[in-house]
Amino acid sequence: MEIGNYNYFMLQNKDKPKIALAHDFLLYQGGAERVFKEIAGIFPEAPVFTLLKKETFARKLLGKERIIQETFLKKLPFFFSHRMLLPFYPVAVESLNLREFDLVISSTSSFMKGLVVKPRTIHICYCHAPTRFLWDYSEEYLNEAFKKKGFFRTKKILARIVLNYLRMWDQSSARRVDLFIANSQFTQKRIKKYYKKKSEVIYPPVAVERFWRTAKKEGKYFLIVSRLSSYKNIDLAIEAFNRLKWPLFVAGEGKEKTRLKKMANPNIRFLGFVPEKKLPALYAGCRALIFPGEDDFGITMVEAMASGKPVLALRAGGALEIVEEGKTGEFFSSPEAEIMVDGLRRLVENEKKYDYLYIRESVRKFNRERFRGELLKVVKKKIENIIIEND
Repeated sequence: MEIGNYNYFMLQNKDKPKIALAHDFLLYQGGAERVFKEIAGIFPEAPVFTLLKKETFARKLLGKERIIQETFLKKLPFFFSHRMLLPFYPVAVESLNLREFDLVISSTSSFMKGLVVKPRTIHICYCHAPTRFLWDYSEEYLNEAFKKKGFFRTKKILARIVLNYLRMWDQSSARRVDLFIANSQFTQKRIKKYYKKKSEVIYPPVAVERFWRTAKKEGKYFLIVSRLSSYKNIDLAIEAFNRLKWPLFVAGEGKEKTRLKKMANPNIRFLGFVPEKKLPALYAGCRALIFPGEDDFGITMVEAMASGKPVLALRAGGALEIVEEGKTGEFFSSPEAEIMVDGLRRLVENEKKYDYLYIRESVRKFNRERFRGELLKVVKKKIENIIIEND
């Protein structure tokens, strides 16, 4: 694949730059992993660097032939949890040897922006979010990690010290990036706020055509498709649906699952992990998607809308760039159960007014071909600008 003028790279008789890709973790499926799979598809020969991986998942995501290199963290004893490894992540990222590469594209919502590269190597970072547990949800993170008292309180104090150190590293490491790409205007503003860096927006790729084929006008249940983490506000939705006694399906896994199941009345059903091939039918059978938390983009909203389904979302984050109030869904203005109940009633009252064909068309712009074209255009432009600056 040809990108720009290769004379700048001083490639010693090679006809294209050496490209490497990096992603924080290759452990489980999430929105960031779907985006990274698409990036990896654009550069099929590029090796991949990651902090930690699960072999079966990584191979399923990226293919059996892809070169994937982990950090030294894989050699640590099995009893080290992800939280115990937190102080080691900056050192692990900086230990990755990227000296032979001319272009590095990182995909990150935490640590991979801190890669150390040669001065003449271009580092482009696709940022899914400035590190959430450091900037936006640090208290929620600490409360979830250290719920008990006594000795755990001492651990919580130590954790605050570690988080302060990581914030300083996170800000300083962001200066190593030559170009940030944000996944939404919401993320763009936060990159500016926390890292003092400009960025360009390229919305994530969604295989919208997969959902068109199964779209139906009517559904029987409301649906949440989400990782079950505290910041996703799934407990808020459960409280609202407990009151209304309307059927709600919750697809996804996470540390909050046990607590959430204890909260839920019989009208709420937990489906666990749903494979991607079964998602179109799940969306097609629902009345609407419920998106109760603030997120940087929200791929599941696009998938549901590609199936012709409206969305009820918190009036915050990436939802404001996806949902058109009164046309493709509704908003509720505050993360409170009573306000969410009002939003749900509005959604049902307007249900017959929504045009499912219009909803489908509204998310066509998030397709994969658009993503690939925009990413390659930005990469080429960045390379050519640096060539001009160095002439």
